[in-house]
Amino acid sequence: MINMYEVSETNKMIEHENLDVRTITLGISLLDCIDSDLNELNRKIYEKITKTAENLVSVGQDIETEFGIPIVNKRISVTPIALVGAAACRTPEDFVTVAKTLDRAAETVGVNFIGGYSALVSKSMTKSEENLIRSIPQALAETERICSSVNVGSTKTGINMDAVRLCGEIVKASAEATKERDSLGCAKLVIFCNAPDDNPFMAGAFLGVTEGDAVINVGVSGPGVVKKALEKVRGKGFEELCETIKKTAFKVTRVGQLVAGEASRRLGIPFGIVDLSLAPTPAVGDSVAEILEEIGLERVGAPGTTAALAMLNDQVKKGGVMASSYVGGLSGAFIPVSEDQGMIDAVHAGSLTLEKLEAMTCVCSVGLDMIAIPGKTSAATISGIIADEMAIGMVNQKTTAVRLIPVIGKDVGDMAEFGGLLGYAPIMPVNEFGCEAFISRKGRIPAPIHSFKN
Repeated sequence: MINMYEVSETNKMIEHENLDVRTITLGISLLDCIDSDLNELNRKIYEKITKTAENLVSVGQDIETEFGIPIVNKRISVTPIALVGAAACRTPEDFVTVAKTLDRAAETVGVNFIGGYSALVSKSMTKSEENLIRSIPQALAETERICSSVNVGSTKTGINMDAVRLCGEIVKASAEATKERDSLGCAKLVIFCNAPDDNPFMAGAFLGVTEGDAVINVGVSGPGVVKKALEKVRGKGFEELCETIKKTAFKVTRVGQLVAGEASRRLGIPFGIVDLSLAPTPAVGDSVAEILEEIGLERVGAPGTTAALAMLNDQVKKGGVMASSYVGGLSGAFIPVSEDQGMIDAVHAGSLTLEKLEAMTCVCSVGLDMIAIPGKTSAATISGIIADEMAIGMVNQKTTAVRLIPVIGKDVGDMAEFGGLLGYAPIMPVNEFGCEAFISRKGRIPAPIHSFKN
């Protein structure tokens, strides 16, 4: 039972501490839309999405009004389009028609993003998957709501270095294709190792092939709530610090569980998971960096940052898993630069570098996220950064990801503006020593020895 004190406490978190449900994401399987005729494929996709998601936005708004809980985004994820389009799409341009259909369907039902313009190529690539990857720059440039992802590695299969090399080229091409908007296309493209099938957060959301016909996944967020709670235990020991984080994560996740259950019941669609990630926004007071500084760092990036982040991530998971029977997705602390004012300030102060961010990704939920780099950065260097991050995920049996934005025409010291939740970011320096000879090798980096568990 929820008592009056908990109701009052939750209202306070919503009104003063930036607590929100970051997204209700409706996963829709498109496997039954597969057709060898491209026009039929597009027709089936549009009809399936618009019919399944026709009430998503209105139900989300009703829940917001009734319970007073902000639901920032209503989104859709679909089966990886490289699979859905394989029978009909013979060229990258064919896949772009599917992207435009997805975008049109998303606009019709009123969601802000639709994810799943994706390919899963951790071991090798089919021709269809290669065509989809090659279509990404044009697809992102000619749509508004499409989000794209490519899974190029896993602990079980190793790292597909041919895909890593191609993705470096695609990131650079996506930057060029949207250079008039500070290379915004790259903000909607993420490269994964060990991508989860049930992630509600963009840009990496897609509906895994093990999922049902439709599912409701909810992502909650509350960096501001955690920050306020930690202010009350300044100077206390680690035991009290950890207990405070766990209790707060529990309360935040219960809000997500409530919304997920209501959305599932009203839409008549099964509930999947609650992702209890701390996902920041550019708003003041809604920052993971500020949590780390409240723990005791002068600035994020200072010695001790990785240890503090590891502790935060672990306690968030421990608190959250007690609040819901089905916790999934990524779940933990996100450290995007452009979406977190504290991270931006740390870059300006000189305490946070790309290398320190990479170290932090060993213990956080995702990876190198929303990082703007000089537009002159080569495709090979981008591929090298991707490969490093994929190796961290592969060896540590965790999800890692890269969302780099080489901002064409800008260099270190400049700012890139993306708008909305995507925020803005300072251009960060990149190690300028080359890795072309490494990246140009063909084939796959084998899976680590501890992958053999059968």
